[in-house]
Amino acid sequence: MDFKVGALEACKPTNGVVGCPPNSSHVSTVHNTTPIGSAEATLGRHLARRLVQVGVNDVFAVPGDFNLTLLDDLIAEPGLKLVGCCNELNAGYAADGYARSRGVGACAVTFTVGGLSILNAIAGAYSENLPIICIVGGPNSNDYGTSRILHHTIGIPDFSQELRCFQPVTCYQVLINNLEDAQEQIDTAISTALKESKPVYISISCNLSAVPHPTFNREPVPFCIAPKLSNSMGLEAAVEAAAEFLNKAVKPVMVAGPKLRVAKACNAFLELADACGYPVAVMPSAKGLMKETHPHFIGTYWGAVSTAFCAEIVESADAYLFAGPIFNDYSSVGYSLLLKKEKAIIVQPDRVVIANGPAFGCVMMKDFLPALAKKLKRNTTAYENYHRIYVPQGLPLQCDPKEPLRVNILFQHIQAMLSGDSAVIAETGDSWFNCQKLKLPDGCGYEFQMQYGSIGWSVGATLGYAQAAKDKRVIACIGDGSFQVTAQDISTLLRCQQNPIIFLINNGGYTIEVEIHDGPYNVIKNWNYTALVDAIHNGDGKCWTTKVQCEEELVEAIETATAVKKDCLCFIEIVVHKDDTSKELLEWGSRVSSANSRPPNPQ
Repeated sequence: MDFKVGALEACKPTNGVVGCPPNSSHVSTVHNTTPIGSAEATLGRHLARRLVQVGVNDVFAVPGDFNLTLLDDLIAEPGLKLVGCCNELNAGYAADGYARSRGVGACAVTFTVGGLSILNAIAGAYSENLPIICIVGGPNSNDYGTSRILHHTIGIPDFSQELRCFQPVTCYQVLINNLEDAQEQIDTAISTALKESKPVYISISCNLSAVPHPTFNREPVPFCIAPKLSNSMGLEAAVEAAAEFLNKAVKPVMVAGPKLRVAKACNAFLELADACGYPVAVMPSAKGLMKETHPHFIGTYWGAVSTAFCAEIVESADAYLFAGPIFNDYSSVGYSLLLKKEKAIIVQPDRVVIANGPAFGCVMMKDFLPALAKKLKRNTTAYENYHRIYVPQGLPLQCDPKEPLRVNILFQHIQAMLSGDSAVIAETGDSWFNCQKLKLPDGCGYEFQMQYGSIGWSVGATLGYAQAAKDKRVIACIGDGSFQVTAQDISTLLRCQQNPIIFLINNGGYTIEVEIHDGPYNVIKNWNYTALVDAIHNGDGKCWTTKVQCEEELVEAIETATAVKKDCLCFIEIVVHKDDTSKELLEWGSRVSSANSRPPNPQ
């Protein structure tokens, strides 16, 4: 990313590729050097200006006594809105969802009690390669290095516990307790988040935010994040070796992985797909990064739970190119993929490995894929094989009048709702598998958190994504167990006047865990979910709720949500049988259970 901070347009999506933050190579810079008034020449206002300049227009926050003055500075900045959340965990999830749409997100909490509460969400963002600027209001600068014991700590005079906790889940940490170096520290932290596409941690002493200082008396000098460049000789060698490998293959395929996003290579991958004629699949966590209307798109490659006929084509290929893959126990269905290393080209954001060797470092994916496209012979053999064996997907059995609603009928109707003006948020659980089968129209967003898999993520993520992508209507599919973890921020969705459609799938427990290992702990207390949301609504804001138990009620609910209630937050509780799960979850759960229960290796 060639990023000059100082441009308001820098983070607005311009490439039209679903799920990819912008990768514009040219942005304007700030040349105004008009002195800033003393009230604006403060650390807090400098931080606020920088956030706006990199594309953050909303900061998700929970107030606490150590960050209150800093929040005043954020509120005072034109173009920056403070979104108050019900708890720090949801604020972090909201920043996660915001970053998925906008390319960068920000959150602000208080010292330790807020910081450790948001830590789980920041860890999830780290695992998903999302740049989030996590701002913490810290103790008074005079208290550092003393023997004083402060509130919001664990009762010892060492205040570094929070910083140490953030070190493994952020790519850069800075503790600001003096003004001399504050401007440089803030700028370095923000640029590192953008460059590494990971969260950063900024702690600011509570007595420094509003203090004027000469280093802040002018508009920030624009600075440029130098793009990562490929080694030209390494790039040429990698392309030649990969082209030779693939051009010898009889039936090669290509598969998109989730690191296409961080590599800013979605367009490059599409260019390669257009040129080579190979069948194109996506790994489950890359859904939404590749146009599903592409003529050679064959679905999701997920081992034994792949889209029909997709795994057969991928695993029978004599060569496969994986762009940005993550092979973990979940994406490999308990390590059961039938892939061979000697047949694979693995393209990571900055490295290419061909079969059992050679490997080429300092080769950027966004440079490698277009260069490879120019060297490959067009080969449609594997796609022709797919076309020969393909049988159209069957339709679920029709429901009898007033028959209890089935999950496959629900998702048949959700499929019909999708357009380029919508975005799907899939919560951890069976929604992973049901949403994976949705066919996304061009422009339709799609997000889920597969690497970290924290239940409850989707409520905050819906808040953040909808706040960033005001041109889309978010359709969130959330299980009842997950919803109980983070339900409070329905309140914030209403305060922000958002209009998502939330399908609350009430099947009485943690269904995904039932299929891995069942027990009484997977059964939860049933709530009156629509009454809960009505209570949160409390007549303030636009909200509509309903409970659905059959297809007739579902059809009526969707018609209402998409027409007369299109400007409202629509909460639709779907009551289904506790054993109504996708066949993919049944297969996946048994394989993951087997992987989890492997006996210890002999000592």
